[in-house]
Amino acid sequence: MAELRPVPTWFKVAVIVLLLWGAAGCFACFQQFRLGADAMGPADAYQRALYASLPVWYNPVYAVAVAAGFLGALALYVRAAHALPLFILSLLAVIVQFGWLFATTDIIAHRGPGTAGFPLFIVAITASELWLARHAARRGWIG
Repeated sequence: MAELRPVPTWFKVAVIVLLLWGAAGCFACFQQFRLGADAMGPADAYQRALYASLPVWYNPVYAVAVAAGFLGALALYVRAAHALPLFILSLLAVIVQFGWLFATTDIIAHRGPGTAGFPLFIVAITASELWLARHAARRGWIG
């Protein structure tokens, strides 16, 4: 195995931020499993009905999305090449999760277009993680 090249400080900082982001995502997922519709505070009737209508696979896909993202960040931290497939898995799970939510429910009609803001931010961060892992692999920072 070839020796890994030194990483710049910005990469180290980015990886620490992604680890914190991933830990927050895991905590939010755990809270949703524990509290259901009330995970983000007291839920109204619409939020309760929406949560009750989630398919059985929805929460496991959420768990895969956040776990793969956190493990991908951890892999970047230890400079392991398996960060790349973990971030691919995370991005696919995020797309399935939010794709289903926005394509099959009336959430935007009830909550407005701003409802898509944070999910789009999550997709952007997840895509950025994948870009960073590819960039690190090309530069010889992970292996």
